[in-house]
Amino acid sequence: MKVHKLIFKNMTSRRIRFCLTMSGIVVGIASVAALLSLSVGLEEAVRKSASGLGANLIVTPKGWCAYEQISVLMGEQINEAIENQAVEKIAGIQGLIAAPMLTKSTAIDNNPVTVVGIVPEQILAIKGWRMDKGEYLGAEDTSSVIIGAGLSAKFNLKIRSKVRIRENEFRVKGILAATGTKDDTACFIPLKAAQKVYETPEAVSFIAVKVDDLARIDYYSQLIKDVANVDVVKDEQLINSVLGIITSVKTTMQIIALVAILAGCFGIANTMMTAVYERRREIGILQAVGAKKSTIFKLFVLEGLMIGFLGGIGGILIGGAASYLIVPYIGSNEFTAFLGSSGTGGGINLTIGFLCLFLSLFVSLLSALYPAYQATKLTPVEAMRYE
Repeated sequence: MKVHKLIFKNMTSRRIRFCLTMSGIVVGIASVAALLSLSVGLEEAVRKSASGLGANLIVTPKGWCAYEQISVLMGEQINEAIENQAVEKIAGIQGLIAAPMLTKSTAIDNNPVTVVGIVPEQILAIKGWRMDKGEYLGAEDTSSVIIGAGLSAKFNLKIRSKVRIRENEFRVKGILAATGTKDDTACFIPLKAAQKVYETPEAVSFIAVKVDDLARIDYYSQLIKDVANVDVVKDEQLINSVLGIITSVKTTMQIIALVAILAGCFGIANTMMTAVYERRREIGILQAVGAKKSTIFKLFVLEGLMIGFLGGIGGILIGGAASYLIVPYIGSNEFTAFLGSSGTGGGINLTIGFLCLFLSLFVSLLSALYPAYQATKLTPVEAMRYE
């Protein structure tokens, strides 16, 4: 009888045990696959959100930590802490464009919506927005807003639709072309109007700065600190700071997933050892008809690899499905809210798929080596004694 037929026969003759053993690998690989997929998508979304700012430098209040910097990328409400005087000093520096922002929130149909107070000309120079419909904000607009494409679609807002912000009525003047960033789900109003509505006439949340000469970015960063009592963060520093938090969370989650795989590894080893004892007579017969020890060894190793292969495929499919299902429900988490809005994440790419399959096969191979070795130590006479 051929080796592959023996393997198939042994797996199908003990279906329940085979499925239970494989389920340990499936759970572990599904966990790793889902976490890797979400973390890769999250990193992409962080970088996309940072590029959506269009800024080389972010001016923040003194003492901000990485958790508050996350809010800048997310476009979430941030307390105003940079005074207008500091904004004017920074805007007066030659060689840069400074765009102050006041980020607040409102509600449309009982759903939270980000409201951003902007200086229209400056923010356009930094972000390079394009209009999909309507017109851009003018310098004298005080009761008009522009909205992101996602916000327009979600609430069916059109040109001249009314938006109520803190009991103040604004009309939609324009709808931005889709950017794939948080801007798609935000509402933008002139900075002075936002300061009036939210009763913060003397301050903004942060300032986005674009410099003319990237080679002098360190010079501009220090100059901004010298003229105003603020902190300055480079765009890459902002990304790395946020990714550092994400990496810590991701590492912890992956350790938990690896523990699940380790449990599956012991499950395979236990099943294979049990199979060796149960099939001693079969091993003796194979040896009696001329099967070499290498054949016996290969038989058990291939059985273990088959468990790993099927378990890996099952885990990848389940992990991919899980990542798709999880994404819509993680928007309230500050570390993962990027995914819920950007559509990034979910699904398994080829690199993650091959990595998870390799991990599953490797773990299964390690689990099968000792039982396979024990099977080769049986002599034909000793093995034939067992009924």
